[in-house]
Amino acid sequence: MSNSVEMPALGESVTEGTVTRWLKQVGDTVEVDEPLLEVSTDKVDTEIPSPFAGTLTQILVEEDETVEVGAKLAIIGEAGEQPGGAPTGDGQQAAQQEETRHEEKATEEPQTPPEVSAQDAEARPQAEPQPEPQPEPQAEPQPQRAPSGGDGATPVTMPALGESVTEGTVTRWLKQEGDTVEVDEPLLEVSTDKVDTEIPSPVAGTVQKILVAEDETVEVGAQLALVGTGAGGEAAQPAPEPTPQEEPEARPAQEEEDRAAGSLEKEAEAREEAGRQAEAATQPSAAPSAREQAAPAPQPEPEPKAEPTQPQERPAGGADTSAYVTPLVRKLAAEHRVDLSALEGTGVGGRIRKQDVLAAAEKAKQAQPAQPAAPAERPAAAVGRAAAAVAAQRGTTEKMSRLRKLIAARMVESLQVSAQLTTVVEVDVTKIARLRQRAKADFEAREGVKLSFLPFFALATVEALKAHPKVNASIEGDEIVYHAQENLGIAVDTEKGLIVPVIRDAGDLNIAGLARKIADLAERTRTNKIMPDELGGGTFTLTNTGSRGALFDTPIINQPQVGILGTGAVVKRPVVVTDADGGETIAIRSMMYLALSYDHRLVDGADAARFLVTIKDRLEEGAFEADLGL
Repeated sequence: MSNSVEMPALGESVTEGTVTRWLKQVGDTVEVDEPLLEVSTDKVDTEIPSPFAGTLTQILVEEDETVEVGAKLAIIGEAGEQPGGAPTGDGQQAAQQEETRHEEKATEEPQTPPEVSAQDAEARPQAEPQPEPQPEPQAEPQPQRAPSGGDGATPVTMPALGESVTEGTVTRWLKQEGDTVEVDEPLLEVSTDKVDTEIPSPVAGTVQKILVAEDETVEVGAQLALVGTGAGGEAAQPAPEPTPQEEPEARPAQEEEDRAAGSLEKEAEAREEAGRQAEAATQPSAAPSAREQAAPAPQPEPEPKAEPTQPQERPAGGADTSAYVTPLVRKLAAEHRVDLSALEGTGVGGRIRKQDVLAAAEKAKQAQPAQPAAPAERPAAAVGRAAAAVAAQRGTTEKMSRLRKLIAARMVESLQVSAQLTTVVEVDVTKIARLRQRAKADFEAREGVKLSFLPFFALATVEALKAHPKVNASIEGDEIVYHAQENLGIAVDTEKGLIVPVIRDAGDLNIAGLARKIADLAERTRTNKIMPDELGGGTFTLTNTGSRGALFDTPIINQPQVGILGTGAVVKRPVVVTDADGGETIAIRSMMYLALSYDHRLVDGADAARFLVTIKDRLEEGAFEADLGL
């Protein structure tokens, strides 16, 4: 019995995946949960294990091919089943052996009598047009149609950038008509009511036509541009077709030979003649001019066929630039300015993985401080660039971006809808500062991210939300919804404006999990890689204005939530400290402010104070050793 292996759903918003490498080939045996193939999505590169044990009888999706979630990838049959699903048997094996023997005999027959081949040399000019009728592959009209018109053009459509997103606005074209574009190379920028992102090209070729102008809004699924395959130069060369004139002369001779010889012998002769022609094409002195004109036609065909086999046969190593690299890895390498040809891949067959690029980028960062550089030059250059940017903006007028309009509308709406006020408390985070200083090196080595103050604040916040469900609620009409989980929004400052990605089920994470999530969301938000589904569903928001040096602020609530917590800068200053005996001293402590803006329609001042004091006590207690694994 045969079973099909399907493309799994590798995430909530992932709808398709690309097969990057088959780890098993047709005829190989495979066990349950044994890696079968590698798949790449816009979020992750991973191996797909086999859900069944048996023999891989058929591969339905080739490497570098992209299919939707749920599509069939391969067929796995029972042990001993042949490719195609036919069970093995002695009679079938014998028939196959007899067929192969017959083919070998047929291929040997034209080679054995050398006298006959010499005698037939005179008669060959009439019979030898046999390989020239092979222009049947030449006569394929498909390659010639592709470059000439819209037949060979691939439409680029507006993708669905989220479940509730129905339209998008083209903000900027990164390529113009006539420009060449590679697969997954950014083609244009699109803005929706949730996210600004780049749309990559689905194919490699030339931008033939742009259908939607900048600042134009279209619905999901609308065609944005046409990208040609870029094969026009090669398809135009075989346009002169002298072969149809020679075919009528060759066909009668072919028909007579077909009647005299068996079908297997005819195929073997055709193969050998094609091989002789290929050898003659490499020796210009041994071939007539008529054959030289026909030789270039088959030559372009073997070259593309040889290219895909090179990445499969390469040895493990990192200097092979022809090896397949997933779109995710290419984008990371471009962002971190990592040379892929200088990397040694740790994946299967030496393939470069995301971890290899990140490790190389981290090494480059660590090596930079070791290089002696003039410290006075860098700040001066940075100040010069900032001054030039400011000077370029002064006295100018520009149109508001879609994101800026959206932020403005949401903030005004929030102030009009809810009754907002802010309560502030002061917190002594000296114990956290000392603990962080002691643990940050080991934490970064173990978790791969830096240990800042924000994960401590986030953990204390979600613990307080569990104790005070009124703050982790929302008002919907005349009803109050108390949420069962803590989905914590983290405000991220980007060049385009303030964006709030959401950590779902933040109450289930420890400090390490929160630190990784915060770093990942912030990085992907700033690089326009955040998914629309990650920007909604928050139940409470945390904004760290202290990272820019602000002591505290009065943040505006992110509707329909009823609270937002602003964390101020951690600064050292003298404060009065009371010891266990009641004695008071002045000491240098690390202090900060917590500012809670809340909706007075639901949360009263006493509720806000109790919530803030819960966070304050948790932070001043400083008992996070267990959360850090200390």
